[in-house]
Amino acid sequence: MKQAIIQLESKTETPFFYKEEWLEKPKKKVQKTFNNELLSTILEELLQETNINFLAHNQSIIFSKNNYIYKDLPNNYFGKDSISIPNEFVNKPVFYQEFYNPKNDIDSARTQKRPLAFIGKENKEKTDELYKISGVVRAAETGSPIPFIGVSTTDNSKSVSTDANGFYTMKLPVGESELQVSSLEYQRQTRKIIVYSDGSLNFNMLRDVNLLGEVVISGEKKRNIRAAVTGVSSINMEDVKTVPMVLGERDVIKIVTTLPGITNVGEGAQGFNVRGGKTDQNLVLLDEGVIYNPFHFFGFFSAVNPYLVDKADLYKGSIPAEYGGRLSSVFDIKTKKPNLKKFSGEGGIGPVTGNLTASIPIIKEKAGISIGGRATYADWILNTLDDENLKNSEASFYDGFFKYYHKLDKNNTLEANAYYSRDKFSVSSDSLYKYNNLMLNLKWQHTFNSDHRASLLVNNSNYGFDIIYESRGTNDFDFGYNINETEVKAKFDYNYSPKHNITYGLSSKLYNINPGEISPKGKISNIIPLSLQEEKGLESALFIGDAFKVSDKLLLNLGLRYSFYAALGPALANVYDPNLPISEATQIGTETYEKNEIIETDGNLEYRLSARYFLWDHFSVKAGFDTNTQYIHLLSTNTTQSPTDTWKLSNSNIKPQESKQFSLGFFKNFSNDMYEVSIEGYYKTMNNMLDYKTGAEVLLNEKLETQLLQGEGKAYGVEFLIKKTSGKFNGWLGYSYSRSKLKLDSPFEGLKVNDGRYFPTNYDKPHDFSLVLNYKLTKRFSFSANVVYQTGRPITYPVGKYGYGNAEFTLYSDRNAFRIPDYYRLDLGVNIEANHRKGKLLHGFWNISVYNVLGRNNPYNIYFVTENGRVKGYKSSIFSIPIPTISYNFKF
Repeated sequence: MKQAIIQLESKTETPFFYKEEWLEKPKKKVQKTFNNELLSTILEELLQETNINFLAHNQSIIFSKNNYIYKDLPNNYFGKDSISIPNEFVNKPVFYQEFYNPKNDIDSARTQKRPLAFIGKENKEKTDELYKISGVVRAAETGSPIPFIGVSTTDNSKSVSTDANGFYTMKLPVGESELQVSSLEYQRQTRKIIVYSDGSLNFNMLRDVNLLGEVVISGEKKRNIRAAVTGVSSINMEDVKTVPMVLGERDVIKIVTTLPGITNVGEGAQGFNVRGGKTDQNLVLLDEGVIYNPFHFFGFFSAVNPYLVDKADLYKGSIPAEYGGRLSSVFDIKTKKPNLKKFSGEGGIGPVTGNLTASIPIIKEKAGISIGGRATYADWILNTLDDENLKNSEASFYDGFFKYYHKLDKNNTLEANAYYSRDKFSVSSDSLYKYNNLMLNLKWQHTFNSDHRASLLVNNSNYGFDIIYESRGTNDFDFGYNINETEVKAKFDYNYSPKHNITYGLSSKLYNINPGEISPKGKISNIIPLSLQEEKGLESALFIGDAFKVSDKLLLNLGLRYSFYAALGPALANVYDPNLPISEATQIGTETYEKNEIIETDGNLEYRLSARYFLWDHFSVKAGFDTNTQYIHLLSTNTTQSPTDTWKLSNSNIKPQESKQFSLGFFKNFSNDMYEVSIEGYYKTMNNMLDYKTGAEVLLNEKLETQLLQGEGKAYGVEFLIKKTSGKFNGWLGYSYSRSKLKLDSPFEGLKVNDGRYFPTNYDKPHDFSLVLNYKLTKRFSFSANVVYQTGRPITYPVGKYGYGNAEFTLYSDRNAFRIPDYYRLDLGVNIEANHRKGKLLHGFWNISVYNVLGRNNPYNIYFVTENGRVKGYKSSIFSIPIPTISYNFKF
C-alpha cells in the first residue's frame, strides 16, 4: 500500500500529506491497473478496505485516519440567525485526530489513562447504522487472552462477555461511546471511542494487586445470573491458593469437591462423584486432551500440576453440545498460555512435593513455551514409620508438561501440548504397582472474520499400568494393561447476529484397548502366559449449539449432538442364548470378525437444552434438560476408583450407558454482586448402569460379560450455595441433599440384587456440607478455614451366621443396607504474602496449615474378619491425627 501511494504521488505530481505509519499498518498488497481514471476514483478504490479517508484541497491530497474531513460547514451550523462565514474559513479544511501508541500497553494499563480511540472509517452517507466492534481482552503482563470477562458500555445499555479465547463482539451506533471491561480479578478499564464503521478494539488488563490471596470461585462478574447454562462451576487457581489442603499441595480437584453436588467416597479416594454418578462418568480434559486417571499418590493429589492451571470449568448440568462420551460431568481444565513478553515462572516447596514452572518467550509478542515439572520425595515418610513392613515400602510420582503457543498472524494461532505423569508404589516387599498418563495434542485456530472462527484439534491420550509380583517363588508374574484413544475434532464459532451465537462441528475418536496380559517373572515361575484379545471402537459425533438471545430477559442455549459408535474387529465374540441370562452355561457359540469389521453399532441423538430468564435485575431462573450417552465403562469391584481398574468398550453383550437429567435453579446477587446465592434442583435417570455379580472375577477374564450386571439408576437432589466474592472476609458455603440409587432387576432370580428393588449406591451420601472461609487481616496476612461434613457412605454388614452341612457361613444384610459413621473435618491455615516490591527476584507466599485440626478419626472403610469363630469388625482411617504443613510458593 505504501509503495502504491508513493508511486501514485509521483506519477500525478500531486503532493500527498499523511503519516507513514498509517500506510505501514494495513499489510495490504495492491495489484491494480488504471487507465484515464480520476485521481479521486483511484484513491477511493485503494483505500476502500482501510480506515483512511482523503480530501482533495488546493491541488493537494490530505489523508486522515478514521474520520472524514469536511470542507464546508453544514447549513445553519451556528443557528438560524447566525452571520455569514467568511470564505477563508469555509474553504479551509478542519479536522481533529488523536493517536494511540500500542508500545505503552502496560504503562497505560497501570494508570488506566487511554486516549480516545477511533473505530473504523467515517462515511458521511451512513450516520444512523449499528456497527460491529470486536477485539480480544488480554492480560497486560503476559499477553494471554482472558476468557469470560465482561465488556459493556458504561451506561450498561450494551453488555457482552468474552469467549474461551478472550474474544468479544458487540454492535454500537455511530458516534461517541464509552466501553468498560470489569472483573473481580483485574483493574477496571474504560475507553472512550468514536465509532465510524466496523472495526476492532483490544484491551490489555492489569491484575488488581489488592485481590491477591482472596478466595474467589468465579472470575466473571454476574456470570452466575447471566449465563443460560445450569450446573456449571468455575475455578481460578490463583484465587483459591489460600485454601488449606492436605500436605500443603494446591489441588484443583480437591477444591471442586468443596462445591455442592460434587463428592468423593473419602480421604485417599481416587475419582469424584457428580450428582449421583459413578467416577467413570466424568470426562476430565487437560487443554481438551483426555486424562484417564487424574490422580497421584493413592488419590491424595491430582495429577494436574496446579501451577500450570489457569482456570477450570466443571459442567454438571448443561453440558455444551461439543462434549460427549460421559453421563455426569465434563471437567474442562485450561492451562496458562506462555508469557510472550518476558521470562517468568512459579514454583513451590512442600513437605512431600517440589514444583517448578517456567514461561519463556521464543519470539517476543508472537511465540513462547511453558514447561513445568513436579516430583515427590515422600519415601522418607514411609521410612520413618514404626511398622517394619512399611519401612520397605515406596511411593513416588512425577509429572511434566510442555506447551508451545505461536501467533502465526492476526488470524492464525498454533498450540501444542504434551503431558506425562508416572506413579510407582509398593506397600509390601513383593508387589510393585506402576501407572502412567500420556497426552499429546496439536490445535490450530483460525479467524475467518470477526464473526467466524474455527479450531482443529488432533489429540492422543494413553493410560497404562503394570503390576509386578516378585517373591522369588513360583507365582511371580508381570501384568500389564493399556488404553489408547486418538481424536480429531473440528469446531466452528459463528456470531450469526446479535441474537444468535452458533457453535457447530464434528469429532471422531478411535479407542484401542489391551485388556491385559500376564507373563511369568523369573526363571522358576509357573505362571502361564495369557493375553486377552484387544478391543477396538470408533466413536464419532456431529454437534450444533445456538446461544439464542430472545430478549434482554430470555436467553436460550439450544444444542443437539448425534453420536455414533461402532465396535470393531478383529475379535472373537461370544454369543449367548438371548432367552437366558448370560453365563458360561448359556453360551451357544462364537463369531469371528476381521480387522476393522463392524461388530455392533449404536447411535443416539442427545439433547442439550437450557434457558435463563430474568425475573428482575440480579435475579434469574434457569432450567435445563440434558441427555447423554457413554460407550466406555470402568470395571472396578472396589468402593472407589483404583489405579488398576480397567476400561471396557460397549459391544454386542454390553450396552452403552444412557442418562436424562432435568434441572431447575434460582440465582440472586446482592450488594453490587458481592454476594451470590443459588439453589438448584435436579432429577436424573440412568440406564444400563454397570455392576458385578457377587465374587466377580474381572482381571484376565476372557468371558467378562458373564460377571457383569446392568441395571437402572436414578439420582436427585437440591444444591445450595452462598458465596462472598470480595472484601476482607470472603469464601463460600455449600450444602447439598442428594440421593443416588441403583436397581438390578431381572426375570432370572440369580441376577437380582435386593429382590430387584432400588438400593443406595456405594457413593450415596445424602448430606454434604462445606464451608470455605478466608479473612484478610492486611494485604500480606490472611487466615483460612475449611469445615467439611458428609453422611457416611453405604456398606454391607454381616448380620448373622448359619450352618449348612458341616460348614458355617456368614449371613450378610441386603446390599448397602448400613452406613459407616459420618465424616467431618476442620482445617485451619495462615497465609503470609511477601511484599511485591519491584525489582525483587522472587515474590513469595507462605502457607502454614493444619489439616484435621480436631484429630477426627474418620473411617475410610469398615471390614470384617473371623477370629476364633467370631466375626469382628474393624475400621480403617487415613488421617486420624492433625497434619501440620508448611509450604512455600514463589513467583519470578
